[in-house]
Amino acid sequence: MLNRISSLFRGSSEVDPDDEGEFDMHLGAAALLIEAAYMDDQFDESERAVISDLVRRHFGLDSADCKSLLVKAESAVASSHQLYEFTRSVNDNFTPEQRIELMEMLWEVVYADNEVHEFEVNLLRRVGGLIYVSDRDRALARQRVAQRLGSS
Repeated sequence: MLNRISSLFRGSSEVDPDDEGEFDMHLGAAALLIEAAYMDDQFDESERAVISDLVRRHFGLDSADCKSLLVKAESAVASSHQLYEFTRSVNDNFTPEQRIELMEMLWEVVYADNEVHEFEVNLLRRVGGLIYVSDRDRALARQRVAQRLGSS
């Protein structure tokens, strides 16, 4: 991602396709996490902190890159009225195992405020279908997150 950003500052229109794919993958996933946080109409600091931590850990980003990605993702969510563009980038770039990990990340965001809202559950059901994660794998992802969070 840094190569992509630095190429923009240098005025270069050439972007390494691998960097762009990685950027799109991260942006799509971050946007889905933010969308999940917005579903109950309360995007609070606990959800913001969980998203930041998840993005930093799962994508190996430093604080500055993480902050930049989340700002862009939040802007993308605000200007979009559909999930397709975000799920498409996930489908194009994630393995089936990574999609299941993304479902776990989404459940961590849902549980961040200690309230599970029906709109959040519905969103995760729709996202899971759009990224081709089976009902069984979605349920198992939810169980794993609930167990992790319950034991901490």
